[in-house]
Amino acid sequence: MIAAPAGAQTGGVPGGTTPDPMVQPATSPAPAPGSWTVYKAATWYGPGFWGRQTACGTTLTKTTLGVAHRRLPCGTQVTFTHLGLSVSATVIDRGPHRKGYTWDLTKKTAKRLGFLTVGSGPIYATVTPAAITTPPPTTTTSSAL
Repeated sequence: MIAAPAGAQTGGVPGGTTPDPMVQPATSPAPAPGSWTVYKAATWYGPGFWGRQTACGTTLTKTTLGVAHRRLPCGTQVTFTHLGLSVSATVIDRGPHRKGYTWDLTKKTAKRLGFLTVGSGPIYATVTPAAITTPPPTTTTSSAL
């Protein structure tokens, strides 16, 4: 189990603790103005899904740095911090589909964070609204006269 940083309040995350939202890990860079950081439960997925198309239209491979989230728009950049390691990943899928989890990291993302052996637990995630990108709307032409 991952312990929360000093001064953190406990409770709320399966298999872990939830710190005060204002407490940032010492190794985390200062968030950009307008961004927010959360400390929520995460898990990872990988080999059984490689080669499949994600909900956002990309094909999942073993080298994909990505994350699944239920509501953030496809293409949103999220910076994760775990045990002093940070990595930026793109929302490429919907999930996780297990109750109590907010993030479903690809295996590559989890590996870069040293999260593979842990399997699941709380993790810091920083989302910057300016980093949220959505694909341009598709235009349709009509030939109605």
